[in-house]
Amino acid sequence: MDFGHSEPQKLQERKRQSQEGRPSKRQRIRKEKPIKEGSHDEVLLADVRALFAAQKLTDNTLTSNSTIHATTAATSETLLSQNETNEQNGSVEKESEEGGADDILPAPFTEIDVRVLELSSTGDGLAKHGNSDQIYVVPFAAPGDIVKVKVIRHNERDHYSLADFVRVVTPGPLRDDNRINCKYFSTCGGCQFQMMDYPTQLAHKKSIVEKAYKNFSQLPAELVPLIKDTIGSPLKYGYRTKLTPHFDGPPGHRSDRKHGIINKFKSVPDIGFIKKGTRQTLDIEDCPIGTEVVRLGMGVERAKVIENLASYTKGATILLRESTERVPNEDPRASETPPNTIKVKSDKHTDFKTCVTDNNGTSTEYIGDFVFTNTAGAFFQNNNSILPIFTQYIRDHIMPPTSETAPKIKNLIDAYSGSGLFTITLASLFDSSTGIDVAASSIVSARENARLNNLPPSQCTFIAADANKLFEQVTYPKDETVVVLDPPRKGCDMNFLTQLLDFGPRRVVYVSCNVHTQARDVGVLVRGFPQQGIAYEIESLVGFDFFPQTGHVEGVAVLNRIETEWKEMFQKTLPSAATSEEPCQVNAIPS
Repeated sequence: MDFGHSEPQKLQERKRQSQEGRPSKRQRIRKEKPIKEGSHDEVLLADVRALFAAQKLTDNTLTSNSTIHATTAATSETLLSQNETNEQNGSVEKESEEGGADDILPAPFTEIDVRVLELSSTGDGLAKHGNSDQIYVVPFAAPGDIVKVKVIRHNERDHYSLADFVRVVTPGPLRDDNRINCKYFSTCGGCQFQMMDYPTQLAHKKSIVEKAYKNFSQLPAELVPLIKDTIGSPLKYGYRTKLTPHFDGPPGHRSDRKHGIINKFKSVPDIGFIKKGTRQTLDIEDCPIGTEVVRLGMGVERAKVIENLASYTKGATILLRESTERVPNEDPRASETPPNTIKVKSDKHTDFKTCVTDNNGTSTEYIGDFVFTNTAGAFFQNNNSILPIFTQYIRDHIMPPTSETAPKIKNLIDAYSGSGLFTITLASLFDSSTGIDVAASSIVSARENARLNNLPPSQCTFIAADANKLFEQVTYPKDETVVVLDPPRKGCDMNFLTQLLDFGPRRVVYVSCNVHTQARDVGVLVRGFPQQGIAYEIESLVGFDFFPQTGHVEGVAVLNRIETEWKEMFQKTLPSAATSEEPCQVNAIPS
């Protein structure tokens, strides 16, 4: 019995001990949310599992080839001593599946040195610490680097830990910090690769596409063609035509106008982008991947916020969107130089570039001889320098191989058409082109863009409709039709893919800003409707580097409907389970 404390005192003591031993908010064990398909977490997990399996295989091979005469088991006294030491040092003991001590992990917020083995498809380095099996996920690192990191959180079940970059201890062969062109690099979460040369970045992005189809398509290797080399951006810096810095609201409680509580800023807030690994805003005065006029606009808008700070009672996001006015050189306006404008002169015309900050304003962009207007806050590709190359590639690959027996391709369907980028740049190749988008405002812009590019409604039509119901309105013969897909990052849902397979266009060109969901969807199209003999083969896969210095890559997949003579041979390569009349679908990452 305990005679030293009364019952209330014991309760208070237990409560005090519990509070003292409670970890900080960042260390608390949180209920894990389901991982979304094609998300950062799912992609990272696939890479971690692959590296962990490869390392275990290598370790097992080395062990089997070594001459090991005996192993000495630790005594219970030794294990007890180790556990006491671990408790004193705050380390975490990781249990093996058999229940024994398998690894001792450093406590959260401990700093350790790790060796980077490879880059993941998320742009993070995957590293090892000593002889531990645990894989450390480290930002701003290149293969071969030895870096000091701060351990943040362990995921013992999946054998990886998240860590913050502290500094480079020993640079690897791929790293040269003299290449870094931004003072915020390794703190801002925007760029990952400024320390690597551009050919290395492109090679890595090719591997991202390769791993996406290996991990997410669920296709046999023989059905996936060799990935082409990633097509680079003409501009490596100064390419982003849109940036959206922001600032948070005043510290303290939110304003409550109903009760007369209005929170005011007492000092200038940090204006910029998210600090890597946190929810904090990092104050950023300049961003070198922005175009010249966007960077100019960033300085102007920061000054406006500071000047009018008293009028703000909450945080805000600042739109910085490049817009171009083009005039012939013989026009008198070509000799003018308006304020806050970047002037670019060529042989035939002069471009005046300004920065639009009104989300409902209009931005204008030129892609070769095509002109596009758009609601400034709406989506449009953010690297104008690569768009002429990109759209020309789509034009060069939109038509299927010539055939003496197949009918001529006459029609184009552009699903997720937005303001008409593909519909308009491809329209001259077809008798009839139809762009379909769920956003009515995008259709308004698309119709205006068709008019600006002298395309009559008889040749270029736009419809506001949900992509999940678009084939209900299609009257084109499938053998004379090509479909272009450019969905959002989440990809296409099964309802849409089922409609697409049921319609069965002769050729599909799938453009995506997320090659992992693209690989998943392409896998569905290739497996197709096995019993009905409706399926596709992949003609080519290639990445485009829209965002140099970052881990992002745009993917283009070209697919052809398989003709009768190929179907039987093709279906022999598919899994035997693919026998239903629904599209064959399987889980993306096996556990």
